Amino acid sequence: MLTTIATALAGLIGVGIILIGARSFWAPQAAAGFGIPGTPTEDRTFQAWLTVKAVRDIASGLFILILLAGATPHLLGWFMLAATGIPVGDALIVLRSNGPKAAVYGIHGATALVMLVISVLLLVA
Repeated sequence: MLTTIATALAGLIGVGIILIGARSFWAPQAAAGFGIPGTPTEDRTFQAWLTVKAVRDIASGLFILILLAGATPHLLGWFMLAATGIPVGDALIVLRSNGPKAAVYGIHGATALVMLVISVLLLVA
């Protein structure tokens, strides 16, 4: 039962990060929600970097979905554990940029915690 819940949550994380990446293509101003103050969403150079991030987000989500379709829960758990470093790194970036603590802990920290719990559930399955 816990494996099924963890697998479903991993799938939601995968779909969610694909949607976040895709949204960066059609709504670059959404990047302001990441938490870095003064995000220059109208700057074309910044938009180019945002496109790079979007492609990586989409690929990361696809990796999760591929593992869901063809791997064991254990392998998915290891991948999710490794991928937990992404929201931890994001939280540190926002914190270092003097961004809002709500984004540090409420967005990135909470995502890392959820991913860590999913990882543990999948690894002990």
